[in-house]
Amino acid sequence: MSSLELRNRDRIIEELRIFLKKILVEPEIIPHSLAITRELIDEDNADASIAQRISDTTNVKIPAQHSDADKLFLEALREVVRDEKAMY
Repeated sequence: MSSLELRNRDRIIEELRIFLKKILVEPEIIPHSLAITRELIDEDNADASIAQRISDTTNVKIPAQHSDADKLFLEALREVVRDEKAMY
């Protein structure tokens, strides 16, 4: 693994660590984020809409230019919502 790849991986891990701390302090962020995802998942440009609404209504701030960690979070939200839909 190159030095650049290692730095990028470390940056992503650090972003995710900070996010985990936020949800440990405010556990209501997850159900709130899932509710937003359920509402907006089928819209055009859903990731941007979901990210904006989460940023507007929680202490999780997702910039318009999504980092790798932001993309992972949004992807996980979509996967959970799709899994829920598949169960019904």
